[in-house]
Amino acid sequence: MVERIWLDVPYAQKDEAKAAGARWDPAAKRWYAPREGMTTLAPWAAAPDIPDLLPGEDRTLGSGLFVDLVPSSCWFTNVRSCVAQRDWERLRRMITRRAGLRCEACGAEEDRQAKRWLEAHERWVYDEARRVQTLKRLICLCTHCHTVTHFGYAQVRGLETQAFAHLVHVTGMSPGQARQHVDAAFALWEQRSALTWSLDLRILTGAGITVTPPPDARHRRGIAAATLAAEETARSSPASRDMPSVPRQDAPSAFVRSLFRGARRG
Repeated sequence: MVERIWLDVPYAQKDEAKAAGARWDPAAKRWYAPREGMTTLAPWAAAPDIPDLLPGEDRTLGSGLFVDLVPSSCWFTNVRSCVAQRDWERLRRMITRRAGLRCEACGAEEDRQAKRWLEAHERWVYDEARRVQTLKRLICLCTHCHTVTHFGYAQVRGLETQAFAHLVHVTGMSPGQARQHVDAAFALWEQRSALTWSLDLRILTGAGITVTPPPDARHRRGIAAATLAAEETARSSPASRDMPSVPRQDAPSAFVRSLFRGARRG
C-alpha cells in the first residue's frame, strides 16, 4: 500500500484544501497530499496523532445511551468551541478511530443516505461544592444517539418524537420507563443550571492541545441565546430545508426553560 502524506483538514476548510490539491481517501476518511513538496497544502500539514487515551480520561464513564443535558451556564460552550479547528479534526479522528468507526452507544456506522454521521460527545463530572465541571471522557456517537443525548435541543428543533423512539429502541426501556428517565434528566438539569460552573479541560491540555479559555460564565447565556436565534433564522430560511441537521448542544435562552417544562407536561 502506498504511504499516504496525510493532512489535518477541518471540515470547514475542505473545499479550500481540495482547491489547493488535497485528495480524499474514502476508506481512511481523511485528506492527503498526492505528492511531496506541495507548498499549497502546508497549512494542513499533519501534526502527530493524539493518543487513544487522553491523560486522566475515564472511558468507562457514562456508557450506553442516556439523556445527558448540559447546564444552561455551559450551553454552546463545548470542546469544539475551545480548541483550534485543526486540533478538533485531530480529536475527532482519534475518537472515531478508536471506536472502530461505530457509534459507542448503538453500534451504528456512518450512513450518508440516512444522514447519520459520527460525532464527538463530551462526558463530564460535576463537583457541586467547587462548582467545577470536569471533562472526563470523549465518546463517539451517531447523529441519532447524539440527538437523544441533547434531548432539550431535540425538543426545540422538533425532533422529540424521533429522539424518544430512538431512546426506547436502543436502551430497551418501555415508553413509561423512558419518560421517567427523561423527566429525571431534566430535573437534574434544572438543579445544575441553578449554579454557575467553571470548566476543567485538563485532559486536553495534558495531551498537548492548546485550549482557548471559554467565555466568562456570566456571558455564556447571552452568547448561547444569540447562537440559538441565529440557528433558528438559518433553519427557517428556504435554503436550509435540504441541509442535514447536526445537533450540537442543548438549546439556550430564557424562554427555553418554560418550553422544556411545557413539553414534558404534554
